[in-house]
Amino acid sequence: MPALPTLLTDATVLAAATGVSYSVTLLGVALVSVASRSSARRRDARATLAILLRRKPRE
Repeated sequence: MPALPTLLTDATVLAAATGVSYSVTLLGVALVSVASRSSARRRDARATLAILLRRKPRE
């Protein structure tokens, strides 16, 4: 049973790292979609944001 706290700690650290990396990715794509000079790059960044932030439609 002493291995359980270690496993839970490792899982928590992994979940936090995954959340932070996803947030940094979203921030970078959002910045490109707003600040890019090229309209094609802005359009691509907005399309990427739409994919990353896909939500289920409300019923």
